[in-house]
Amino acid sequence: MRYLHTMIRVLDLDAAVSFFELLGLQELRRRDSERGRFTLVFMGTGHPEDPAMIELTHNWDQTEPYTFGRNFGHLAFAVDDIYAMCDKLQAAGVTINRPPRDGRMAFVRSPDQVSIELLQAGDALPLKEPWKSMGNTGSW
Repeated sequence: MRYLHTMIRVLDLDAAVSFFELLGLQELRRRDSERGRFTLVFMGTGHPEDPAMIELTHNWDQTEPYTFGRNFGHLAFAVDDIYAMCDKLQAAGVTINRPPRDGRMAFVRSPDQVSIELLQAGDALPLKEPWKSMGNTGSW
C-alpha cells in the first residue's frame, strides 16, 4: 500500500491553485469531466521521491462555500525557511493564522479554509521579529 493523495473540494479553482503554487507546489495533472461537471487538479512537489499529492476537486455547479469542520485536521508541509515562506504568503495577502513565533511552526488557511501547517525542516530557526511577538489571528 502507498499514500496517493488528499482531496479537498474548492469553490474557486484558480484561487486554490494559486495558493498552493505560493506554497511551492505545482500542477502535476488535470482532468475535466464534462459528464460529471467537475475538474480535478493534482498538485505536488514534483520531486521524484515525493509522490504525495493534493487533489483539488472543483464541482462546476457549486455556488456556495463548502462547509468545513475542524475534524479534518490539516495538510502539513516542511519548508526550508519558515520565515521566508510566511513573508511570501503574507506579501501575497494570505493571513498567517498562527505565526512562527517559535521558529518552527506556522498555520495558514487556503482560500477554501483548509488548515495548512508549515513546519521548519530540520531544527527551529532562531526567534525573529516580527514573528516572535505576533499573536494568532482566527483559528487554524
